[in-house]
Amino acid sequence: MNSKASATRRIAFQGAPGAYSDLACRHVFPRMKTLACPGFEDVIAAVRRGRAELAMLPIENSVAGRVADIHHLLPDSGLYIIGEHFERVQHQLLALPGASLKTLKTVRSHVHALSQCRALIRKLGLKPVVAADTAGAAAELAESGDKTAAVIASELAGKIYGLKALKKNIEDANHNTTRFLIMARKPRTPPDDGRLTVTTFVFNVRNVPAALYKALGGFATNGVNMTKLESYMVGGEFTATQFYADVEGHPRARALALALEELDFVTRKLKILGVYSGHPFRAKAARKTKQD
Repeated sequence: MNSKASATRRIAFQGAPGAYSDLACRHVFPRMKTLACPGFEDVIAAVRRGRAELAMLPIENSVAGRVADIHHLLPDSGLYIIGEHFERVQHQLLALPGASLKTLKTVRSHVHALSQCRALIRKLGLKPVVAADTAGAAAELAESGDKTAAVIASELAGKIYGLKALKKNIEDANHNTTRFLIMARKPRTPPDDGRLTVTTFVFNVRNVPAALYKALGGFATNGVNMTKLESYMVGGEFTATQFYADVEGHPRARALALALEELDFVTRKLKILGVYSGHPFRAKAARKTKQD
């Protein structure tokens, strides 16, 4: 997704400056200023209140799975998904100038970053310490002056906080990728021109036998590719389940229009969260799957 935004426009993300969400913002919208927010709710609020034009929210990672809380926040956020971005995660082992692999005893980072770099942590014999986030750990290390500690964070975090990379690209899996959703106050639905389009929606099925089977049947019979389906409880009731789904297709295209019409017959709630252009990563991943 490209942008011709001026330097005065802002995009909000969760975390400290140098977080991977910050890096994603800069890669997709290099002319926009980034706005760091402490929590996901704060990111959403920044856009709703006009402090930022867009939000960059991580939704899932190829190693760690889905990002907690995001699915609960999206339906009632008041924002719309206008794009997606896939960011390759390249972890760096960062330390203070003057530190070396021989001086290190501990390594701090977000729990997911630590788990994604287990091999190197074991190899170096470091004690892992969980931090709130990767960039925050980098900022704290820069202030501490502790040359026995290292952090796992992005190259951008190292530049911001004056740390040096003792090891680069230390993640265990070379497919480590995070998918982000780009959100705005108003929808920006692309035209139905045959290009790859993704439609994201949530729905609640009626509490009757085979309800989910019936809900999904329309997508199968109309040849619509569903790339994501996740469920979670709502309202504190074990019988009230909400489903989050991504499908490839445009709601104005006949196939998806018919599938959504059939879905509406068996649901108590159907809400489209966004219609947006599919990222090129999707086509690349699909080709690789066919080859395998």
